Parts: sequence; C-alpha cells; structure tokens
Amino acid sequence: MKNILVLGAGLVARPLVTYLMNQPDFVVSVASRTVKKAEELVGNHSQGRAIALDVNDDAKLEELVAQTDLAVSLLPYTYHVKVARMCIKHKKHMVTTSYVSKDMASLDAEAKEAGIIILNEIGLDPGIDHMSAMKIIHQVQKNGGKITAFSSYCGGLPAPEANDNPFGYKFSWSPRGVLMAGKNNARFLKDDEIIEIPGKDLFDNYWTMEVGSCGLLEGYPNRDSIPYKETYGIEDTKTMFRGTFRNIGWCSIIKTFADLGMLLDTPDASLGGLSYKEFMLKIAGASKDENVKEAIAKKAGKDVDSPELGAMEWLGLFEDAVIPEGTPLNPMDILCGLMLAKMSYKEGERDMIILHHIFEAEYPEKGKKEDITATMIDYGIPNGDSSMARTVSLPAAIGIKLILTGKITDIGVKIPVEPHIYEPVMAELETMDIRMEEKFIESEMKAAVL
Repeated sequence: MKNILVLGAGLVARPLVTYLMNQPDFVVSVASRTVKKAEELVGNHSQGRAIALDVNDDAKLEELVAQTDLAVSLLPYTYHVKVARMCIKHKKHMVTTSYVSKDMASLDAEAKEAGIIILNEIGLDPGIDHMSAMKIIHQVQKNGGKITAFSSYCGGLPAPEANDNPFGYKFSWSPRGVLMAGKNNARFLKDDEIIEIPGKDLFDNYWTMEVGSCGLLEGYPNRDSIPYKETYGIEDTKTMFRGTFRNIGWCSIIKTFADLGMLLDTPDASLGGLSYKEFMLKIAGASKDENVKEAIAKKAGKDVDSPELGAMEWLGLFEDAVIPEGTPLNPMDILCGLMLAKMSYKEGERDMIILHHIFEAEYPEKGKKEDITATMIDYGIPNGDSSMARTVSLPAAIGIKLILTGKITDIGVKIPVEPHIYEPVMAELETMDIRMEEKFIESEMKAAVL
C-alpha cells in the first residue's frame, strides 16, 4: 500500500481525495486545521482517514510527511516550500497545483539528490493549460512547423443560468486568492514588443472577445507570460500571452475597489466594530453624517448611478450591518468575507470553466501557415463537484497515481510539459469528459516583399 498525505481540505480537494481513495493500493490521509472538513471528504471510506493539523505546527507536519510516500499540498502557496523541504529531507515525493516560485525552483538540485519529484503546476491554470498547449506545439514542431504567436486565456465563471449578480462572478475557490491575483504585475510579448503592466493598472488593460457559445468576455493579462517561450520551447514566437477571462463588468468593478484601497491587506485596528457603511465612509475619508454612496462616488470619481457603485450596493457595503467579529481587520479581508457570503454558489448551481488557446503556426518548407484554436468549456455537476474542483484536482490526482505506480520516474522540480507526463494525464481526463476541442485552418503563406 502507498500512503498519500493531502494537506488541505478546501473547495477543490474532494475530486482528488475521492479519486485516490478509489485506487486499489492507496491509503489517503487528509490533514486540515478544521478536521470536520477532512472528515467530510473522507467519509466512511476504508482507504481514507482524517487528521487535525495546524500547518504551523512544524513538528506535527514533519511527522506526517515522514510517514507518507507522497505529500500533496493544497495549502496556500506560501506553505509549499516548507513542505517541499520536509519532503526532500525525508525523501518523499510531492505534488502541488500551484506555480513554481523562485524558492521552489531553487530546490531542484536538492530534490534530485534526494531522488524525488516535486511536480507543480498540474491543475487547471496552471496545468491543463500547459498540457493542452504542449500537445499542439509538439504536433506542429513534429510536422516541420514553428509557432509564431500564442495566446491563452482561462476563466472560472458561473454557468449562464447562475450568472445573476452584478460582478458576473461566484467563488469556486478562495476569494482572497482571486483578489490577490488581481494585484499581480503583468508582462507579455505582442508582435515582438514587450508589454509591462504594473499591478495597479492591471484592470485598465483588458479587452473583449467572444468564445464559442459563451458570448462576450473580458480578457486581461495574467502574470509574466514571457518565460513560457522557453518553457514551451517556442523561443521564436512573436507573441506570448497568458490571460484571464471574466464576464463583462468585472475589470471596472475590481479596478474601482483597487483605486479605493480596498485590496490592501495591511492590518488596521481602527476598523474593529465598524458597520460596513462606517467602513466605507472611512475609505472615502468622509464623516459619519455624510451620504455613504455619494461619498464613495466622489472618492472613486464615479457617477452615483454607475455600475460600479451599483455592485457595491448590491454587495451590502453601504449597509448598517456590523462587520462580523473575527474578520481580519484589513480592507481586503473585510471585502472577501462579504463577497464569500453573497457570491458563493447556491445549492444546485453550476460553475463553468473556459480555457481557450490561440496559435499561429508557419511551415516554411511547405509555404503554409495554420491558425489553430483549442477550447475547453466545462460545467460543474449540479449538487456535485464544481468544474473548478474537477479541473484543478483531477490532473493532480492522475499525476500522483502515475508517480506512485512508477509511470513517472523523473526527479527534481518539474511541471507537466513533457509528453510522457502530459499524454497519459490528458488521455485519462478525456475519459472524464474533460477535453479540448481543436480546430485547424490552413492557408498559404504570403511571399516576402523585397
């Protein structure tokens, strides 16, 4: 029997835990600060157990890592390196669905020396986006072509029938993670020009596009795209872009929050005991007898009847309700708490994942070029697992199985961009109806003008 330690029991954990418990030779221990969450994931399954763990208890965490064959970190990314160091020390494999940080990348040599793999970025975005892109890139290169432009967008959104709030969004993962991602700097390559966007300007830089039956969407840059030229082996590409999809209106609303300082997470004890209305008056620098909506409109430079102010009002930010006790006293966490309360999925509602790649390829010897798209539109299961949970955790679960059954023998810090990793993962995902629809349009290359 192989022992697997799953650290974290959050919104995306269930499909992974269920998949692994149903493998014949795996025993799965789910460790969570709130043991009830772990117990709900494990249920009465004979190959699962729930453990109470405060991840800041290093001694207990290391004891659990030492007893396992592979540790899965579904914790906030700030904990991954600590877990990785323990896995290296005890020569245990590790899997995460998160981006490889500089600190994680620096552990490559130590992981190789320990003879273990630390497989990262094997979720949805990052994860399925890498694997589905590499499938086409390798296919083009095998046929004598080269990629001259690549763009990729991914978004987790409410299914159309569940899209019923001014934000066009509901949370299938951590609200804090969503808002934190909106503070990242962005950098990408467009027609051989490097474009750099500071985090404060991120939501000023979006555009609209249509994808399949999903209608008009907003797309904006996601982090630093340029290193993926090398990662994907397409150094000659003139465009390298990775972005995020949201429904119409999101960017302007979140930009307004950012401009008001509501995405700051600096502790502020003076926020204790305030109502949401009082909190917003403080944000506006207004007195308690001023009209809160008018004060915020003036501070934000928006019309009182603007969609941005309407979204705030719908959320409850202008109400007299007191901010719940125990809410961390900073603007971001106050906003997150309210968003989670008002923007979670209701029973029976579905979410939707959209992943969309756009390639331009050239075949110089054939005088041909190709426009290629690959698109996944996946829906959650009513009263079952969300699409976000399935598409994030099932690739990781399959990767774990491949490692523990000896199908993946790599060591070091890895991401799934090599065929022997992504091919079996993508093949099994297709059996679960998680698949990309690919389209290829061939045309003649224009002759160079001398």
